[in-house]
Amino acid sequence: MKPKISLFISMLLCFCMLCGSGMSAVAAPAALTNLTFDADYYYNTNADLQVALGYDYNKLYRHYLDFGLAEGRSGSPEFNCLIYRNNYPDLQSTFGNDLYTICLHYEQNGKAEGRNAAISNAAFTAPAAETAVPAADPAGTLIGGYSTAYDPNASRAVNVFLAASRINGVVIQPGESFSFNQAILPRTAANGYVDGYVIMGNRFVPGIGGGICQVSSTLYAAMVSANLPATERHPHSLQVDYIPTGLDATIFGNILDLRFTNIFPQPIQLRAAADQGILTILIYLL
Repeated sequence: MKPKISLFISMLLCFCMLCGSGMSAVAAPAALTNLTFDADYYYNTNADLQVALGYDYNKLYRHYLDFGLAEGRSGSPEFNCLIYRNNYPDLQSTFGNDLYTICLHYEQNGKAEGRNAAISNAAFTAPAAETAVPAADPAGTLIGGYSTAYDPNASRAVNVFLAASRINGVVIQPGESFSFNQAILPRTAANGYVDGYVIMGNRFVPGIGGGICQVSSTLYAAMVSANLPATERHPHSLQVDYIPTGLDATIFGNILDLRFTNIFPQPIQLRAAADQGILTILIYLL
């Protein structure tokens, strides 16, 4: 019986090898290069990930692909995927929301074509005179920042832009407190705000100033990355789609606010810009 068993096993192995040779292998997706994902940069500019993931290249890379791209996090000093996509209509029409492929496009074509994919200080214009923000030295050390995407054609985009412009350039001295509510002024038509959707209880309903919570949430996420704790912060009662759970910060009248105190021995400055569907808030030590 043993020779027959051996013959059967040999025939079975041959069959498996023949079947396997006819199967087409599925190629693994190409890994991103340092142009669009630099693990050192990603780790050093995201304090929340330092706590959650530590310095583990594979975990950081996976986070960047699964979450960081859509959250508007920069993968390298020269590359922010949402900014790259929104800067160029041809990328939007060709690739839509396929952010991974947009990364590959920058590596394979965009950089050589001289396309811009980075957050630039030039985008952060001086605040309007009506905000009465004191002039500040534009130099400084970046300690935290965050970007989120919004629909530039929706009415709420007016409120996003307005609230961002009113915190842009604000300087907070050591030990001084900052109130988001106070900085952006009451949400009234007289102050330039328009109708947008707001959360009331467990529903989205039209209301003046809808969209300002995206600015407060983006600011809070920037604070987290800068290791700047909030002295007041409230989550939304419903999930919002522009920022991950746990990084949102809702505002309501004079009742709910986002506040923090400058814990650093130097002044800090907020720089905020809303342009072409990307809201970015950076925090600098002066």
